Amino acid sequence: MCIPSPAILHLVLAVRDEHFRLPAFYADEDDFMESLAAAYRKAIRAFYEQGCRYLQLDDTSWGTLCSPEERSRLEQRGIDPDSLTRSYVVMINEAVRDRPADMAVTMHICRGNFRSTWMTSGGYEPVAVELFGKARLSGFFLEYDTKRAGDFTPLRFIRDQQVVLGLVSSKTGKLESREELKKRIAEAAEFVPLNQLCLSPQCGFSSTEEGNILTEEEQWNKIRLVAETASEVW
Repeated sequence: MCIPSPAILHLVLAVRDEHFRLPAFYADEDDFMESLAAAYRKAIRAFYEQGCRYLQLDDTSWGTLCSPEERSRLEQRGIDPDSLTRSYVVMINEAVRDRPADMAVTMHICRGNFRSTWMTSGGYEPVAVELFGKARLSGFFLEYDTKRAGDFTPLRFIRDQQVVLGLVSSKTGKLESREELKKRIAEAAEFVPLNQLCLSPQCGFSSTEEGNILTEEEQWNKIRLVAETASEVW
């Protein structure tokens, strides 16, 4: 099951909207974030009781916090991106803190996927210490299909989580080289043990009803490439 992360809800409501004003029934910004986290805890429990054992948080806020341009825009508005990073990790941890031991919660860090386009660029280094080092998540789906995502060095802060390397683009029908994929997996394994790594497309093939600019056959070719490469590596 996949739902939006509490961090992206806060970013859309309280950060991107420059005219946002905190409702009077919240004491302060911390109170607002605690309320969001509490709502997620309730929802996660409800999902679990209905049989959900795997929950994925989809989150574009980290793409914003990785982008030098977006970080500069936040700073120009008096918002400290590092403080926001810390607050988001605390909120996410509070949101998932009561999940049962047999329920996995992961996060996909999305950089935009509307009709094969993208929104943000920048490596994971600005958020790696907090997000990879402190977020109590089972794993991360990380987009690494282009140089826009930077190199693998930020993965040195990963602890015991699974890291799904999004090395195969879902934006274009051009098929990646299997040998190049294996080479990049080996590079990532210099920072994270190979048994904690996985392989996937960088995002879904259709984030919206319009879909991405590639054919159904090209999509299946990509999925087949992921499966065959994974079987050779692991």
